[in-house]
Amino acid sequence: MASPSTQTDYAAFEEKVKRTVYLDNLSPHITEPVMRSALNQFGNVKSVHFIPNYIEPRNIPQCALVEMEDLMQAEAVVSMTSHHYFMVSGMPRPVRARPAEVTMFDDRPKMPGRTIQCQWLDENDPDFKVAQKIKGLTKLNAAQSAFLLKQQLQEEESLAKYQQDILNANYKKHEVIDNIMVDGTARRLADRYNLSCD
Repeated sequence: MASPSTQTDYAAFEEKVKRTVYLDNLSPHITEPVMRSALNQFGNVKSVHFIPNYIEPRNIPQCALVEMEDLMQAEAVVSMTSHHYFMVSGMPRPVRARPAEVTMFDDRPKMPGRTIQCQWLDENDPDFKVAQKIKGLTKLNAAQSAFLLKQQLQEEESLAKYQQDILNANYKKHEVIDNIMVDGTARRLADRYNLSCD
């Protein structure tokens, strides 16, 4: 039988799960401060934990567990992302959000009264072929995931370059306007064509 402290710890953990949101399809370049500022519009963000991608050789965060201050704030995040694109890092992405589940936390406390048993499978065991099939599917999933991630990164780099080019062009336009105002060119042109330059 589980001790009272174990049950209390697990009850507190379950409350934490209820006010936590699972977000996926995040940019690999996103950071905790960016996540906090994006979600602070729904309430107070207590913690952000990026879930490592164990399939990829690189540790790229593509999903995160975000703990809000209460259940209503967590529900607001889920509701908003299910109806609208969620703008993160200046890029609209189909970020998906859903309520977190107990199994998503790698630091979860042991469930009271639960025991886990592991055993090696013999080649003659009927479950051995199932395990082999799962292993093969995992390798296939890893290869597909790596390909998709590569495509996603190329797309994001291309978009970032495009946005930077537009920003630079706008900056140059403002710089030209500022220069003609400072050196008096705008005033002279206004006098020449009888225009007001105020």
